Amino acid sequence: MEILWVLMALIMISIVLLPFLRRRKSAVGLVSPDHPDAADPANYGFVREEELDIRMPGPDQDLLDVLDLVQRTQDYRAAQQLLSGTDAGDELRWQRVQAFAGAASLELRDRPGGADEAPGGQWLRVWRAEQPKDAGSAAVHAEFLVQQAWRTATPGTDEFRIIMEEARAACGDAALLAPGDPVPYIVELSVARGLGYSQKDFEQVWLKILDRAPAHMGAHLAALQYWCEKWHGSRELAYSFAEAAAARAPQGSLLAAMPLFAVFEHLPEVTLVSSFYQTEVVTKAVHGALHAVHSARPDDPMLAHVRHLLVFFLVRGERWAEAMNQLVHVDGHVGALPWSLAEDPAAEFAVYRALAVAGYEANGGSPATLPH
Repeated sequence: MEILWVLMALIMISIVLLPFLRRRKSAVGLVSPDHPDAADPANYGFVREEELDIRMPGPDQDLLDVLDLVQRTQDYRAAQQLLSGTDAGDELRWQRVQAFAGAASLELRDRPGGADEAPGGQWLRVWRAEQPKDAGSAAVHAEFLVQQAWRTATPGTDEFRIIMEEARAACGDAALLAPGDPVPYIVELSVARGLGYSQKDFEQVWLKILDRAPAHMGAHLAALQYWCEKWHGSRELAYSFAEAAAARAPQGSLLAAMPLFAVFEHLPEVTLVSSFYQTEVVTKAVHGALHAVHSARPDDPMLAHVRHLLVFFLVRGERWAEAMNQLVHVDGHVGALPWSLAEDPAAEFAVYRALAVAGYEANGGSPATLPH
């Protein structure tokens, strides 16, 4: 009887391990960087891991210059000028509001202040105090409070709720100062998720965004979180929301990539089936995102977000050449999903990049054959 149990156990183990032991010709693995068989990403002009910028998904030199100036001088005026010159409905405005708020929040985390030192992010407080009617400062302040809640408190606690209620009031103030600006309502989407708005109340906020910027990709990504299974919706509701957005996407809009983000948000924690990333659901979502990327304006601020997620899925699906085609466009910046969820975003990105290079070269690719 004991022998029978041992045989049954061996059979079960072999069933689990077989997909991992059976390698197709194109399968690759990682080796140490100094291994003679190691593929070198530097041969493709890729940025060294320690030089990857984790702050943004893609380049925005104006923002970087202003952030450097503001943090160095603690003078908010350059930030005010940059935001006032960015159109309200532009995706770039939302990204810049997030960046300024995030910079102030991280400054405060690193320098909480004390008897002999002013707290970090003081420039935002001064900006808000000296320019109470400035719509830019109001939006950044609202987003700052939201980030503070998620960064410093635990959802469901009184501390978290108090900060989020303050953020909700700040969103209202920002909306009054800029009636046509969708950003205050996009900030409130995160408040809605944190405070657990009812679906009816959430929809009221969402309709205000659609009235102002119906094709705003950043707003759709923020709203998708609410409808996810891990928050206040379900897999079905999230997929339905994403597919509806893709169906009504105007020509050249990246909204066609929304289903891929919904798939990502509902990935199983453990995937034993090696072909999961070639399933119909994943393949269809990847194709939709690829179509969106090919149709979008080259300067679309959200383009890098979609490319980064495509790298993740294309590498997992062992579509090495297509992954490399995305990498050449986004390499250097890793402030986007899925890398931003990792403890070390640069390291996580570097692993996928190395896999893409190794798989590309294992199938005959080289720097000379990669289009730029």
